[in-house]
Amino acid sequence: MSIDWITVAAQIANFLVLVWLLKRFLYRPILDGIDAREAKITNRMQEAVLAKEKAQAAEQLHLDQVRALNAKQADMADAVQQEAETQRDALLADARNRLEQEQAAWVAHQDEESRKYAVKLQRAGGGALLSLTRKALTDLADETLEGRIAQHLAKGIAPMVADLRIAAGKSNSAVITSRDVLPPSAKDDLMSSLQTVFPDVSVQFETDVDQPPGLVLRIGGAQLDWTVDGYIDSLGDLMDEQLAAGVDLKVVPK
Repeated sequence: MSIDWITVAAQIANFLVLVWLLKRFLYRPILDGIDAREAKITNRMQEAVLAKEKAQAAEQLHLDQVRALNAKQADMADAVQQEAETQRDALLADARNRLEQEQAAWVAHQDEESRKYAVKLQRAGGGALLSLTRKALTDLADETLEGRIAQHLAKGIAPMVADLRIAAGKSNSAVITSRDVLPPSAKDDLMSSLQTVFPDVSVQFETDVDQPPGLVLRIGGAQLDWTVDGYIDSLGDLMDEQLAAGVDLKVVPK
């Protein structure tokens, strides 16, 4: 069997042409398409990585914002709670102060009412004592109470001479006021006692129905009171002392 080398050469040439044609028009577009596809896939993968990184960054930012918001809310809640506690303490302190003030006012009111009642009691007791004393003096001694006080004053001026002279200054007129008209003997005793201290003094006797029973001596800038109010005040002081000491005030018949 003989080989037709021309045919073989032609077939080889055809094969080479076919390979070139396949490479030129088939494999190269396919390879270029594959390369482009790979490049596109690579770009998409890079874009996906970038998108993932952006998503992670956005998620981290969101988490940071949530944490900051939670921290801010916690701080605000603490501040609100602290403000509420401060206002509560202020309201409690204000209520406590008002309660203490009301209690103090109530105690002061009670003390004032007690004082007023004590004053009324003292006045009532002093008035009763005064009435009994006046009746006793009238019935037993046949003298008025002002007359007895006048006689007592006449005897008690001497120890007060120095102070009386200083307070009286250069005045030469004296006024003696009583609620009732003094007996002549009481007037004479008073004039005699005053003229012993002030030889040139002129004495004027007056009456004042609004004045408590007793005598009021005015000479210059000096004023001396010997009235029942003084005795009632002394009686009130004594009653207060006994009440403060827990002593029952009792009248023991003799």
